[in-house]
Amino acid sequence: MKKLFSSRTLVSIIVAFIVIVSLIAGSSWWAKRTNTPPFLQRFGNDLAGGVSRIISVPTTAVGRTANSISNLLDTFEENKELKSKVDEFAQDKVHLQTVEEENKSLKQQLKLKATLTDYKTVSAVTISRSPTTWQSQLVIDKGSNSGLKKGMPVLAGAGIIGRISEVNTTNSKVALISDTSSDANRFAIKIKGDDGDVNGIVTSFNREKNQLIMGQVTSNNKISKGDLVETSGLGGVIPAGLYVGKVASVTDDDYGLSKKIYIEPAADLGNITTVMVAISQIGAN
Repeated sequence: MKKLFSSRTLVSIIVAFIVIVSLIAGSSWWAKRTNTPPFLQRFGNDLAGGVSRIISVPTTAVGRTANSISNLLDTFEENKELKSKVDEFAQDKVHLQTVEEENKSLKQQLKLKATLTDYKTVSAVTISRSPTTWQSQLVIDKGSNSGLKKGMPVLAGAGIIGRISEVNTTNSKVALISDTSSDANRFAIKIKGDDGDVNGIVTSFNREKNQLIMGQVTSNNKISKGDLVETSGLGGVIPAGLYVGKVASVTDDDYGLSKKIYIEPAADLGNITTVMVAISQIGAN
């Protein structure tokens, strides 16, 4: 019985082998005639393709998710960097505006200093200006340790704005040219007109127009808009020839007996941040 079983098994194996060989041979013959792959090859290819598609679906999904997360992280870092650059730009803009204001003021000083070739000057910064005395005085950050003395002329923008009225070791008070109070020591000025000089003093100040007023002028000399105004040197405190401003307009007083000359000062008296003090005349003993 066992021997018979072994014979049947052997026969089955031989038959199966013949069938497989026949299928392979037949597939090859059919493939050659129809130009298509053999059946087993097509079956294997189809099976492999199906498995690949099944595997590729989750793999593609995972890849897309990972790519999206990566892009999101890149966008976050990019936005963070852009925000930082915007903040830096804002800071740079503020800094640039500050530098431009300081540069503008310094340029005005350099232009002024070029017209004061006969004087040694000291630069200073306004450190205090009270609203109650806004029109009359301010305090600067230089004093006797910088060579400042009472009576020295103080300039800003392109012309004189006051004189030193009190000197401390590290700071000084400046009496402004716009101080026209009853106890103020008025500034002596003159107008360079076509018909000759017209002397006078600063009698008042129009704060709204930022204009000095030279009143009680009885001279018949012609005074025109745009005529230059400078210190006259009368009184012996402020030297002559320092630029004050230009004539803005000429009117008669309330009684028609004298003239009022409105003067556009060389500096903005309402906005004085940096000044120059003429400490001495070059070559003077």
